[in-house]
Amino acid sequence: MVNYNIYVFRHGRTEFNVKGFFTGHKHTQLTWRGKMDAKKVAKLLKSKKFQVAFYTVLPRSKETLNYILKYHPECKKILIDNRMIERSYGDLEGTTHKEFIKKIGKKSYDLRVEGDAIENLNLKFRKKVEKFLGEEEYKAIHRGYNVAAPNGESFEDVEKRVKSFIIYLKKFIKKNKVNVAISAHGNSIRLFKMIMENTSKEEAIKWFIPYDKVFKYEVNI
Repeated sequence: MVNYNIYVFRHGRTEFNVKGFFTGHKHTQLTWRGKMDAKKVAKLLKSKKFQVAFYTVLPRSKETLNYILKYHPECKKILIDNRMIERSYGDLEGTTHKEFIKKIGKKSYDLRVEGDAIENLNLKFRKKVEKFLGEEEYKAIHRGYNVAAPNGESFEDVEKRVKSFIIYLKKFIKKNKVNVAISAHGNSIRLFKMIMENTSKEEAIKWFIPYDKVFKYEVNI
């Protein structure tokens, strides 16, 4: 039996991440700190070998991958696969977390629908939302899984496409006998990790996916 490796990592921080925007499928570039994130991932992977790399159509995914590829002349095939793209926040994309919270305070959002977007807030903003809503109502929304912002995706939607990618990826690795690297996004990695590690939805929702860490998985042939 031979083990082949999958290396999955998140893109570096972007201007939208730093300024607290719902990014989703919006195009945004790495900040100076984001480039440092990418360089750290590149060092973590420097001694590893992979022959195929995947990225998404979003510039931050390709920009991050470029830092990693500098150390990997053995990687001859680079593929786009948008099944690992970030979760879409639909009509919320391009708005800030502060704007979202302000509208919650005014009850402008239907929290049964848009409330799932709370998952994309950092701890500081989550606490503000909890203050608006009350602890119990906040917990119910915060742990939502199958609701989405208008014209966006739920975690359940992301899980379906990520699961499809994993099935494809395992077949691809077995057929080609290669190690692979994947430059992905916070929420697609969240669901990738959940499926590969066979953990619960409740646990996966709580995770923070770092910008400077590599998740390693094995496929046995």
